[in-house]
Amino acid sequence: MDVRRDEHVTKKLYIETVGCQMNVLDSELVVASLRKQGYVLAADADEADVVLFNTCSVRQHAEDKVYSALGRLKDAKRSSPHKVIGVLGCMAQKDQQLVFQRAPYVDIVVGPGQLHQVPELIARAAAGAGPQLEVSLGRKDGSRAEIERSHESFDPLRDPQMRPTPYQAYVRIMIGCDKFCTYCIVPSVRGPEQSRPPSEILAEARQLASEGCREITLLGQTVNSYRRREGERTWRLSDLLESLHGVEGIERIKFVTNYPNDMTGDLLEAVRDLPKVARYLHVPAQSGSDEILRRMKRGYTVRDYLEMHAAIRAAVPDVAVTSDFIVGFCGETEADFEQTCALVRACRFKNSFIFKYSERPGTKGADLYPDDVPDEVKRRRNNDLLAIQNAISEADNQRFLGRQVEVLVEGPSKAGSKQDEQASLVQLVGRTPCDRIVVFDGNRRQAGRIVPVTIYDANAHTLFGAVVTQHVGPEVFSVQLQA
Repeated sequence: MDVRRDEHVTKKLYIETVGCQMNVLDSELVVASLRKQGYVLAADADEADVVLFNTCSVRQHAEDKVYSALGRLKDAKRSSPHKVIGVLGCMAQKDQQLVFQRAPYVDIVVGPGQLHQVPELIARAAAGAGPQLEVSLGRKDGSRAEIERSHESFDPLRDPQMRPTPYQAYVRIMIGCDKFCTYCIVPSVRGPEQSRPPSEILAEARQLASEGCREITLLGQTVNSYRRREGERTWRLSDLLESLHGVEGIERIKFVTNYPNDMTGDLLEAVRDLPKVARYLHVPAQSGSDEILRRMKRGYTVRDYLEMHAAIRAAVPDVAVTSDFIVGFCGETEADFEQTCALVRACRFKNSFIFKYSERPGTKGADLYPDDVPDEVKRRRNNDLLAIQNAISEADNQRFLGRQVEVLVEGPSKAGSKQDEQASLVQLVGRTPCDRIVVFDGNRRQAGRIVPVTIYDANAHTLFGAVVTQHVGPEVFSVQLQA
């Protein structure tokens, strides 16, 4: 099917997203651009005219998942030659021609910096122009200015239907990374660190608010490194938060992911003083061993991290801090791992995202250090650290029993979505200002609202509560606790 000529045929698109919040946002923007070309979303790949995979390269498992999915499409492509198959995102940027070699029936391979070209590339492939490859320059393939231009941002179009809920949205404030941690492929596939103009970010936030969005999450690989000169002013993340705080309709603002060395006093003051800014900071530590941090090229010591963590607690005592950890990095000993366990116990994170080290070709870690920790040891350390973190999370969540919290209602929970749509009460899910998940009974009309909920139970991952309902006057409330 030639998508440029057959304007009267509804074109169906299937897109599958793997990876981080950046990829989720990228998929939203790609779908928005294709909707303008007349596409509608298909429920599965079989019925789609165009099948896209937006990919991740941070771990081998994510790449294996995509190549496996591509393999399942081989017969579909043979029986429906008109079907256009595309690989987008970080794996496309990393593997480039390798994608065509492993899956010769793929039509387009597009890096993160070229996603705005997807509609045109699909049209070329559908018209019989052959495989289409569009990727950015490598980090050594030109001047910094040339490389930055090749990783240009793609942010003007939004599509509320692609978000998990229409009331929450991601806003990219910067792209790329210049930290070059030895385990990480992101600087290669996302390019140099670049901050977007604050005027563009504010305009996007206002647009989202006009669409009914209540919460925005600012995205950056190291979001607190944000710096942008506009006119006579140099903007920091704290300045951007202050301006976004004034956007009418936006009730909550979050930002991820933070780099420990850039957790400045002015940013902590903004978190403390701006009511709309969530009391939530995600600050990956990655390891509790100075030797492993040195090998990772993280740029700080355990002492530095603990001092930064203490500064957070002093400035914003009620803040929730979360972290990332990699277990089984090259050369990690049992003593190194025990130091990581000690850091988790000392910091008492709200939760931690824990991953087994996955060697990534093209990183300094792969070049410099052998991946010498056996997989069974990685699995055991992953489980042991997760058990420590879960015990901390559950104990800390018990502190919320009997407390009233303000919950931004996202909509029905997984269980609630299976309940009868005519039921007066369904199980809803939402989040507190410190990003804790809360489940409670309510009605679907509460989606998108901030409601008071009293907590009556908790586990490591979830708070359970009941809506506080107003009956008589503004000062009289009754709490309906439901076991």
